[in-house]
Amino acid sequence: MITTLLEGNERFVRETFETQKAFFADLAKKQRPTVLWIGCSDSRVAVNTITGTQPGEIFTHRNVANIVATNDWNLSAVLEFSLNHLHIPDIVICGHYGCGGIEALDNMGSDDKYIPVWLINAARARTRVDELILTQALSPSREERLQMMVEENVRLQIEHLREYPFVREAIAEGRLKLHGWVYDMESGHIRVICPG
Repeated sequence: MITTLLEGNERFVRETFETQKAFFADLAKKQRPTVLWIGCSDSRVAVNTITGTQPGEIFTHRNVANIVATNDWNLSAVLEFSLNHLHIPDIVICGHYGCGGIEALDNMGSDDKYIPVWLINAARARTRVDELILTQALSPSREERLQMMVEENVRLQIEHLREYPFVREAIAEGRLKLHGWVYDMESGHIRVICPG
């Protein structure tokens, strides 16, 4: 597989980079993204591919289950850099159906050490979905329930974003909008869960 990656890079240089030298030369001077994308690490959710964007348009942070953990220094630095230095006006949190992180959240009995600790940051999504199912006497299939959890997790992570004082300030000043989306791998469509 590693050889395949390097061969792919050679093909990229030959077929794309060399034919678009001016674009990549400009891109090398400075990045000007207009969106911060907080998404899942899942290899099937290729941000530029599913949004039809070019390199340089989206500043990206990915982790298991597209979580915003306020104690995650990596994400905190990404947010600060996005708002204070890149002046990005939109943040998208994008989950996806079929998320292994959400499935793991629903089956917390594994021997993993780090994944369960990380997924604590999404636990309220599962609780909220189960409460909704109970109070509304719903009977979703397991897949439907997991889809509900994926959607609720996006809403929850938007709430977590609002816990950052500088994010709240940027929203209040009209410099920032938050968007919650879910990508459906079966249809290729993005569903808007929380409009900005």
